[in-house]
Amino acid sequence: MTSRRRFLKHSVASLAGAGLFGAFGNLRVLAAAANQYVFPAGDFKALVCVYLNGGNDSFNSIVPYSTQAYADYRSSRTVLIANGGLAFDQATLAANALNPLAASGGLPGGLPSDGASYGAHPALAELRGLFNSGQAAIIANVGTLLHPTSQAAYQNGSVAVPPQLFSHSDQTTYWQTSRPDDANANGWGGRIADRMQAANTGAIPVCISLSNNNLFQRGDVVDNYSVSPSGVEKMSYLGGGPESWVIGAPGQNQAGIAAWDALLTEGSQQHVFERTYADRARSAVASYGIVDAALSAAPPLATPFPDSSLGAQLRMAARLIQVRGALGMARQIFYVSVGNYDTHNYQVDHQHDNLAQLSQALAAFHAATVELGVAGSVTAFTASDFGRSLASNGDGTDHGWGGHHFVVGGAVRGQRFYGRMPSLRANNNPDETGFGQIIPTTALDQYAATLAAWFGVSAGDIADIFPALSRFDTPNLGFMG
Repeated sequence: MTSRRRFLKHSVASLAGAGLFGAFGNLRVLAAAANQYVFPAGDFKALVCVYLNGGNDSFNSIVPYSTQAYADYRSSRTVLIANGGLAFDQATLAANALNPLAASGGLPGGLPSDGASYGAHPALAELRGLFNSGQAAIIANVGTLLHPTSQAAYQNGSVAVPPQLFSHSDQTTYWQTSRPDDANANGWGGRIADRMQAANTGAIPVCISLSNNNLFQRGDVVDNYSVSPSGVEKMSYLGGGPESWVIGAPGQNQAGIAAWDALLTEGSQQHVFERTYADRARSAVASYGIVDAALSAAPPLATPFPDSSLGAQLRMAARLIQVRGALGMARQIFYVSVGNYDTHNYQVDHQHDNLAQLSQALAAFHAATVELGVAGSVTAFTASDFGRSLASNGDGTDHGWGGHHFVVGGAVRGQRFYGRMPSLRANNNPDETGFGQIIPTTALDQYAATLAAWFGVSAGDIADIFPALSRFDTPNLGFMG
């Protein structure tokens, strides 16, 4: 037993994506999961969370160029990029317009809330094209909120605000769980998956991560299944095939194989932790065979993807959507992520490269969903730790709060801005904390609940998944058709 426990201790990390939280799920969530969702044949949907680690500066991603709004933006960013500072010039923004009024006759949803015209960062050419063709929308000034919060309320402390604002780890946890009141909270994607797993006929979990474990997909009934962007991977000591964990392979550590075999033999474990580990390991091995066979049988995608980390992750997500039928999937939730968004003094160069990668990869992914005939059934959305501060520190920005986000897909009511655009002026700005961070006017819960409703989650389950939603006037923002 001692040697088995030592082996277990050193091996637990090898179960890619096979979390152990399911053994300790609470009864309320298990009961909710028993309310099985059943969808008609062919009713497939997928959500794809694109997490930008570090906090993207969305105020230099989506930028006003009409006269007064641009003057406000310019006042907070001081020096033009051409001169080594942070702000874009008006001509650059106008050339990258997100609302080409002369060409389109006006945005279908009208101008943004502030009546300004906006352009995109030059590196976002592909996303700008998706927006202008109606395949993408911008959700304005989203952030973590416990209650609707004004500048006065923030400064006098009359409403509670999220704990540890401006902290990467704490705000990532909030963005991925929407539950700052619970240190052990599961992710909101995982809570959706707990209720949806029974809708799938196959054994593969609803949640598939292309970027290792994450809080967003952690549930009580379901946890994420991790797949490498290059394909499913066997555990390092599994040998040449899915069955070799039982029979071993020449040259492998035979004592280790014997210990592994004993650990995984069904019904032989005496401790709940060991039984849970064994169940998940057997499931991981079985899933490897199923997913690998499905991917191997599928024809290659014709859509080219960029040679980047995010491009590789989204390409594999597209391939897993392609084999949804073989996997028995009616619902899928994917997680992809990319880093380097905590730009500080390196924002000018780093953000250009970051946003180019994002734009190219999301455009290729959307094109692949068109190729597969599922563009209206797949929605990708961005998320990040927080926005950035308004003030420039020369050629970068610091940790902020609210920020804008993209939603992409055939079901998106695109070429529209949703929510309230904040003022970007440097002085006497009613929309910031007093220290340069923009106060969100759209709650994360509203953003997430709108996606959940499109995904097919019932109103009652949405209220349970997002308990703070009732504090906000608009539970559904309307950006999904």
